[in-house]
Amino acid sequence: MSPRLSRLWFPRRRPAPPADGTMAVLDHLHELRRRLLAVTLAVAAGTAVGFLWFANGIPAIGLPSLGDILTGPYCAVPAESRVTFGDDSSCQLLATGPFSAVELQLKSALIAGSVLTAPIWLHQLWAFVTPALHARERRYASAFGVVGGLLFAAGAVLAYLVIREGLTVLLEFGGDSTVTALSPESYFSFLIAMLIIFGVSFELPLLLIMLNSAGVLTGERLARSRRYAIFGLVVFAGLVVPGNDPITMGALAVALILLYEVAVQVTRRRDRRIAGRRAEPEPADCEPGPRETVAPI
Repeated sequence: MSPRLSRLWFPRRRPAPPADGTMAVLDHLHELRRRLLAVTLAVAAGTAVGFLWFANGIPAIGLPSLGDILTGPYCAVPAESRVTFGDDSSCQLLATGPFSAVELQLKSALIAGSVLTAPIWLHQLWAFVTPALHARERRYASAFGVVGGLLFAAGAVLAYLVIREGLTVLLEFGGDSTVTALSPESYFSFLIAMLIIFGVSFELPLLLIMLNSAGVLTGERLARSRRYAIFGLVVFAGLVVPGNDPITMGALAVALILLYEVAVQVTRRRDRRIAGRRAEPEPADCEPGPRETVAPI
């Protein structure tokens, strides 16, 4: 690597930033470049692992191939509702182009690589943002980040579980007159959209709690708006779910309503705790002690 290119990606070590997080604009750009390089290398390595996982699986721990995991919801659809090649136990997507198979593996490997390296790029993002936050903000942001990641994972897992039922309903609309054969492009577009929609939607309680922490919303206000919120969440589920089948819409709507109720209870409890602190009497001022008498000299 040439010295100029080496200085571009690996600049000389700079002194530690000030304790208050202030940095010059050029220092911010160098820091951002270094973080992006680390994220790119990590995701590339994870994608390579995912590419090998797609075809062979991980026999050492008994993990099936990535292709079997991602096509699991489609293969769970009854055989009479989809095209089968050979016997009824076969389950294959219909590639309609010369690059469909390669594109399928690359997309699957990229998804797996992004998930496997999530702790790395989340750490890099957190390390880039942290210097601009105060100590109290860092503590809250760290908790919100962990909870947000868990909520997104829970939403993605729920989506993976209900995709089977949703596909069964969608593929059976044609009745006996049609049999559907999905291409890798259409199936994976549907799968990724469902995972992202459910994962992002599950961030609703975290958003409401953050607004409550900022003083924008109160728990009582959220409780009084429960009816309107339920109606809005049902409409939201009907609009964002691809395919608009009743099973996935109902699953998303019920989950969001339960999460909204969790946010209501958490914010009301937080508001009562804050109100109790404010109602506590302030400690009385300390009375001055007896004066010391000093004997005259």
